[in-house]
Amino acid sequence: MSKTVMPEMNIGLIGHVDHGKTTLTSALSGKWTDTHSEELKRGITIKLGYADITIRKDSKGNLTTSEKDDKGKENKILRKVSLIDAPGHETLMAVMISGAAIMNGAILMVAANEKCPQPQTREHLTVLKILGIKNIIIVQNKIDLITEKEAKENYVQIKKFVKDTLGFEVPIIPLSAQKGVNVDILLEAIQEFIPTVKSKRGDVSEFIVARSFDINKPGTEIKNLTGGILGGTITSGKFKVGQEIEISPGFRTERKGISTWEPVKTKITKIVSGGTFVTDKGPGGSIAIETELDPSQTRTDSLVGNVISSVGKSPKIISNLTLEVKLFDKVLGAKENLNIDPIKSNETLVLNIGTATTWGEVTQPGKKIIINLKKAISARIGSKVSISRKFGSRWHLIGYGEIK
Repeated sequence: MSKTVMPEMNIGLIGHVDHGKTTLTSALSGKWTDTHSEELKRGITIKLGYADITIRKDSKGNLTTSEKDDKGKENKILRKVSLIDAPGHETLMAVMISGAAIMNGAILMVAANEKCPQPQTREHLTVLKILGIKNIIIVQNKIDLITEKEAKENYVQIKKFVKDTLGFEVPIIPLSAQKGVNVDILLEAIQEFIPTVKSKRGDVSEFIVARSFDINKPGTEIKNLTGGILGGTITSGKFKVGQEIEISPGFRTERKGISTWEPVKTKITKIVSGGTFVTDKGPGGSIAIETELDPSQTRTDSLVGNVISSVGKSPKIISNLTLEVKLFDKVLGAKENLNIDPIKSNETLVLNIGTATTWGEVTQPGKKIIINLKKAISARIGSKVSISRKFGSRWHLIGYGEIK
C-alpha cells in the first residue's frame, strides 16, 4: 500500500485560451478540473480547477504520476503538488496579481500550432514578471498537430518572446497533453525548476479562504450535521484540529444604521489534505477545514475572501483602502488597443486582494489613492491588490497597488 503524502506546494497552469491547461491537468492527474464536487474529501477546490498529482520514479529511473509500473510494482514517491488550472484569463489575472502566495511556481502553456505570443500569453508572462515569480516552465503544447519544421520555428518564437519579456531564459518542454507525449520530461522539469519552498518557523498562521460550502444533504438530522467547510490554502504557519480560529473580516452587521464588519470565531474539527484526514497542516497544497460553524453560514461560497488566523492575530479589517498604485500603459491582453488614463476621483474600481473581490469609490486620486470600499477586506500592509476598470461592458485589469 502506498504511504500517504501531503501536497507541498501549488503550481499554477496559465496561458492563452484553449492552449491546453485543463487537458494537461487531466493528463497529469487523471482529473478533469472543470467540475467540482462538494464532498469534504474531494471538494477542496479553489474555484479555479484543482487537482493533486504525486510525482514518482519507476525502477528504470523515469518520472511518472502512475502508482505502479507495468509489472505491478509500486513506484517510489518523490513529491505531491497541487495544480491550479485557471479557467479564464480575466479571473486568473486578478488572482495572480493579488494572491501570488497561492502559487509557488507556474507552467505557461503555449500552443505550438499558433504564432507566439498570443494576447493572454503575453499578458500572463508579464504578470509573472511583475510578481517576481521566477520558477517558471514553458510547455510548447500540441506538437502532434504540426510538422517538425513548424515546431522548431515556433520554439524559436517562444524562446525569443520569453527572453525579451523576462530578461532570462526558462525551460521550454515540447509536449502533447492530448497524447501524453513528453509528460515524463515535464515532471523532471517540475522537480528541477519548481522546488518546494519551506515555510519559516514562527510565521503568523494564516489561511486564505477560496471556497466555503455546506456538505449536508437536505433532511439530515441535527445530530448528524457536519459543520461549515472552508477550502483554501495555508500561506504561513500551521493549523491543527481542535484549534480556535478567527475568520476575518467575517460578516457585516448593522447597528443604528451603521454598517460594520465583525470577525467570526470557531474551532477546527477536521482537516483534509490530499484526500486524507490529518491532525495538523502547514503551507503547501489546497486543503479543507471542517469547523463548528453553522453550515448555513458557509453556503454558496459566502466566506470566500476571508482570512483565517489564530484568535487575535487576524489582519486589519479595512473599509477605507490606501494604495500606492502602478498602472500599466495599456490594457494587457485586450483585443482593442486600450490606453489607461489616470485614476479619477469618484471612479468605481473593482479590486482583488488574495481570494477576496471587492469594489469601491475613489475618494482621493493620485499615485497614492484612497478608496471607500463597499465590502471590507482583511489584509496586511504591503499586500498586493489588483485594480480593474470598466471599459464598455467589461472590466479589465489596469494595474496593481500595494496596501499602505
